[in-house]
Parts: sequence; C-alpha cells; structure tokens
Amino acid sequence: MIVLLGVLVVVIGFATKRNPLLVVGVAGIATGLLGGLSPGKVLAAFGNGFAGSRAVTIFAITLPVIGLLERYGLQEQARNLIARFARLTTGRYLALYLGLRQIGAAVGLTNVFGHAQTVRPLAVPMAEGAAERRFGELPERTREKVRSFSASADNVGLFFGEDVFLAVGSILLITGFVNTTYGTHLEPLQLALWAIPTAVCAFVVHGWRLLRLDRQLERELLTANVPDNAVVEAAK
Repeated sequence: MIVLLGVLVVVIGFATKRNPLLVVGVAGIATGLLGGLSPGKVLAAFGNGFAGSRAVTIFAITLPVIGLLERYGLQEQARNLIARFARLTTGRYLALYLGLRQIGAAVGLTNVFGHAQTVRPLAVPMAEGAAERRFGELPERTREKVRSFSASADNVGLFFGEDVFLAVGSILLITGFVNTTYGTHLEPLQLALWAIPTAVCAFVVHGWRLLRLDRQLERELLTANVPDNAVVEAAK
C-alpha cells in the first residue's frame, strides 16, 4: 500500500503545477525506494526503460525531418493548399482537425498528430492561410490567437480521445489503482465506454468554440479599422 505514495506525489506535483518531467521522475524514484529497490536498481530501471522504449528516441529523427521540410517550403505549401478550399474557414478547418485528432487518439494513434509534427508545420499555416484569404494580412495579436486555437484543438482532441482507447496508460492506471485500493474488479472496457459520452461532449463544446472563432475574427478584422491597427502595431 505504501508503494502507492508515488501516485500521491504525481497528484500533488500536477496540482501545484510543477515541471511534469520532474514530478514523474521524483514519483518513480519514490515508488522504487518504497518498493524496496536500492538506488542503483532504481537508476538501472530508469536506464532500461529509456533504452527499451523506441518512442523516446523518435524525436531524434522527427525534429530534423520537420526542420528540413519547413526550410524547403512546407508551411508555404500548406498555406497554398488551404487557399484552394474557398468554403473552408479557420474555424471549420480547426473543428475538422479536432475531430480527426480525437478519432485518431481513440484508436490508439496518439503519436500520428502532435504539436511538433503537425500543429506547427501544418495546422497553424493552414489556419492562418484560411484567415488571410478572407481578411488579408493578420495583425500579430490575431495571428497569436489563431495559433493558440490550433494548439487547443490538438490538446483537447488528444486528451478526451485517448481515454476511449483501452490500452492507454491513464485507463490502466485508474483501473489498477481502483482495483488495488477498493478491492473491486473494474475492467478497462467499462472506463472506455464511459469515456465516449465525455469525448462527444468535449467535441461539441470545443468545436462550437472553434466555429465561433470565425465570428471573432470577422468582428475584429472587418468591423475594426485594419489599416489603423496595422499602423499601431507597426509603431509598437
């Protein structure tokens, strides 16, 4: 039972908004020591886990490839592609991205999309390109808003989509903790089924917010005096 204090460390760490890597590392060390492992064996377990997980080293290939693609015009091509779809506004495109992200996470494809490999090189240029097609050059503040909504579409889609997948770590952690603590027999399938209505509600609520983004952009960029704003921004 005392081994589960590592879970308490994770809860307190995230509740106090500490560095996630530091929180998980401290929780792992505490769990290992409380479980009777020596410091050397804890360190060996960390090393074996890092070396045995190929996913940890994927960034060593992904980041240089993304960098080369951006250098040779990936973002410009993404903007040109979105310009061909006249009816695809920024809000509609991000709602579509949210749906694809959520479906992908629900079937276990959590690493297919993501901030480094999809949001920055593809989703953000397409969302900005859709806005620029309607409103012209965007002020820096509006551009940052479009980028933040693009990131939120990825975060919400992943967070509420992966809980529908049976083998995700959070589902296994919850079932293991509940079964051990309360002596019940909770199956991962039961949690996954209960996660489906939550995922649908999250898609409806955040999809509605994304669709409202079109009205916000229209109100900010069409009703306001855009040239005057551009001058103010340039003066800053």
